[in-house]
Amino acid sequence: MAKNEPLDGRTLDKLFAVIESRRGADPSSSYTAKLFERGTAKIAQKVGEEAVETVIEGMRGDKGLLVAESADLLYHLCVLWADQGVKPDAVWAELATRAKK
Repeated sequence: MAKNEPLDGRTLDKLFAVIESRRGADPSSSYTAKLFERGTAKIAQKVGEEAVETVIEGMRGDKGLLVAESADLLYHLCVLWADQGVKPDAVWAELATRAKK
């Protein structure tokens, strides 16, 4: 990302685009490509691991570690979305529906 680029919800869309670009890349040079190569079960396992680590840091109360683990969780969740053909827009639409309730 550019130095002065705003950080907001569009950041996840940009991350998702990078993740999708790694599909089929060399697994020895890209962690994301390695996850895709290992398959859905491994990707889902990583989402679960990161979710647990996020909960642990939330309970410990260390905001810095909670932020770091949340970023890991969101990254791995985006990899799972890409693996399953789910676009972020579909998730944003679902969230928008829930925000109206």
